[in-house]
Amino acid sequence: MKPLNFQTKIKSREEIIQIAEKARQDGKTIVTLNGSFDLLHAGHLDILEEAAKQGDIFILGLNSDKSVSSYKGQKRPIIAEEHRARFLANLNYIDYVTLFDEKEPLAFIDSIKPNVHVNGADYGENCIEAPIVKKYGGRIHIVNFKTPISTSKIIDRIRGL
Repeated sequence: MKPLNFQTKIKSREEIIQIAEKARQDGKTIVTLNGSFDLLHAGHLDILEEAAKQGDIFILGLNSDKSVSSYKGQKRPIIAEEHRARFLANLNYIDYVTLFDEKEPLAFIDSIKPNVHVNGADYGENCIEAPIVKKYGGRIHIVNFKTPISTSKIIDRIRGL
């Protein structure tokens, strides 16, 4: 069996900007999705799989540890960024993973200029990313979760054991 080389899929902001520009020049449809993906679960897989179907190149913006702590508190994330990035880069339908330190993904989205940005139904069509995506002629694709699960619910369940 051929080993996966996940390291080649984890890119810096500068590298991912160049990749996106080349993809755009080649007429490829660029898809983005962002999140912390702490304690990867089936609900995450639902949205990731759906996102991958929306275009040719799927770039995942992953909240860094600093970013996750800024909006989820100092006890989060549970899983360190390098491990979360590795898990995600090993999924064959994700083309690239890039970390971002900001609390909100606006700079990430603005740097990629995706054709399609995917979000869960809990964020909706009028999500904070929408103005930037639409500024570049892109669209928001909303995913209704098939698997009703969340990292917070998993943590609560573990605490209850």
